[in-house]
Amino acid sequence: MRQAQGRGLTTIVPMGTLYLVRHGQASFGADDYDRLSPLGQAQAERLGSYWRERGLRFDAVLCGTLHRHAQTLQGIRQGLPGTPEPLLTPGLNEYDSQALIQAMHPAPLPRPDTPELRRQHFRLLCDALAQWMAGTISPAGMPGWNDFADGVHAALAHVRSRHTGHNVLLVSSGGPIATAVGQVLSTPPEVTIALNMRIRNSAVTEFGISPKRLMLQTFNTLPHLDGPAHAGWVTHA
Repeated sequence: MRQAQGRGLTTIVPMGTLYLVRHGQASFGADDYDRLSPLGQAQAERLGSYWRERGLRFDAVLCGTLHRHAQTLQGIRQGLPGTPEPLLTPGLNEYDSQALIQAMHPAPLPRPDTPELRRQHFRLLCDALAQWMAGTISPAGMPGWNDFADGVHAALAHVRSRHTGHNVLLVSSGGPIATAVGQVLSTPPEVTIALNMRIRNSAVTEFGISPKRLMLQTFNTLPHLDGPAHAGWVTHA
């Protein structure tokens, strides 16, 4: 809640909350990454059930248009019946990690199916993200960094302008969510990249909503997976 004053009167303006959710575990290393694994589907359903158990309801939903976004939202809705139909928002779609890496390393790379190859994959990705954000590379088939960031900003502006006082669910990927946090906190590119690399599957980040600004309340939390029963459900890719 916040107070707005005018003509000697004080008006209480309710604060809303934007819940940004990264998709459940996808199919890292497979030919088609853009599909939830069985564990990723279970993570999403568990999140919806957790919210149902606590009486949370959403007034609006925004969702990227990738398969893993739709499948994550479907899982949440199975656990939380009555969740509204989403506003499909392409500006919440993830960057193309393969295109980024290929822009830095055109030669074919082995499938990242060992710990060392996975570390190499993410080192290359972080380097490519920094070069993309600096405007040094233009990965094939991708927008420029400024256009990507503008898509995230437009989604946040939509929430801020229309949903003060509401609970809003936003389902996306690590890149757009880290970008959103970076925009709210005015972080430099290297911090935005570091945030991106730390966001876990089905993790929840919360912003307080007011007409003028969004305010970070929590980052990268997994309350629905807390406890021994779900200790093996925490994943990052």
